[in-house]
Amino acid sequence: MKDFTLALLLSAALSSALPQEIDWDAVEALKPIPTASIPIVSAAAAATTFAINTASAVSAVSSAVLARPSEAIIAARHAKHHVRHAHLAARDNTTSSDNSKCPQKPAADDTPDAFLQIGTFAQTALKASAPAGYSQVYVNKNGSSEFIYPYMGFTTLSSYDTAECSKRCDAISGCQSINIYFERDPSIEPTAGCTNPASSTVIKCVYWGSPVTPDSTTNTGQWRKNFKVLVAGSNGYVNTTHSHPKGYDDLIYLNNSAIIAPPNCRGYETYMGVKIFQNKPFSIDLCASACSASSEYNRAHPDKTGYFQTCQFFNTYILYNETRSVGQYCALYNETWGKEFATNFGQWRNGRRFTLGSSWMVSNSTGDFDKPRGCANGQTCE
Repeated sequence: MKDFTLALLLSAALSSALPQEIDWDAVEALKPIPTASIPIVSAAAAATTFAINTASAVSAVSSAVLARPSEAIIAARHAKHHVRHAHLAARDNTTSSDNSKCPQKPAADDTPDAFLQIGTFAQTALKASAPAGYSQVYVNKNGSSEFIYPYMGFTTLSSYDTAECSKRCDAISGCQSINIYFERDPSIEPTAGCTNPASSTVIKCVYWGSPVTPDSTTNTGQWRKNFKVLVAGSNGYVNTTHSHPKGYDDLIYLNNSAIIAPPNCRGYETYMGVKIFQNKPFSIDLCASACSASSEYNRAHPDKTGYFQTCQFFNTYILYNETRSVGQYCALYNETWGKEFATNFGQWRNGRRFTLGSSWMVSNSTGDFDKPRGCANGQTCE
């Protein structure tokens, strides 16, 4: 089977006649991103966050590549998840509400429809400003983000304060984006005898280790017996700052496109392989670490002629299966390519649309002394 995580090519190989595609072997071997389990009842008391040390994650990537360069290593794939695989709970089979044992009966106007008609929620969301260092990616949705990775927890706020929400994200190592929204929660856990208790409105600030997207706002609520949980005024913001990996040139943003590299001037493939990360925060440093480590390994293990390939360039992005994140995709190359080769805007696979987002291309700035023989950027033979 094709080595789908990091194909370290120790000698040049003739390129395929087929266009370079997403590495489907790698993608199909991954587990789906599960649904985050965000508490509903007594949310304030249950609030928690999960920090991930990005520096340690980057170091772990380098160590893994050096130790097992051609093994299928899906980063942190078996790490403990603070998530559940079940989707939104289906409504119980109760046909009518029984509130005979509720300590507080819901008011006549305490209904799901009434919640969605509260104009203050939309007004507040529409007026909210993007926090410093963040960009707004969606506004006033009736759904919260899900199937983003990794889930890094949530807190409740006393007011709809985007600046405070981002401040708390900034304090969590690895946090990349936030989702703030109003949620209609039951005041107590619905039970037999109190299947539709009085509601309470909670303002939640949810933290994610990769960018939220408009398409991710598919969590529109759920049933708890006869109580309907709902979301309103949901805004999403993404941190716009990125670290600059040491030894690499300026980062070039490709948005929702990815590199499709043609054969170089001698007809050889320059694509070296791929790594996909699912449970580490999105970080350009992860790919830089894999790129540098692959070069280090190859220098120590040249072919019989003394030749070895080095990683000169990488393209990293988040791959999406319809609306769900698949993971951070890192494609490594032994030559640098220009943004004019960013012609992959997504592909179809088994009837499903795979798209790209948060795409960056980065070139190694320290490897001129051992760049691949004979070609420059796939265009001119030296």
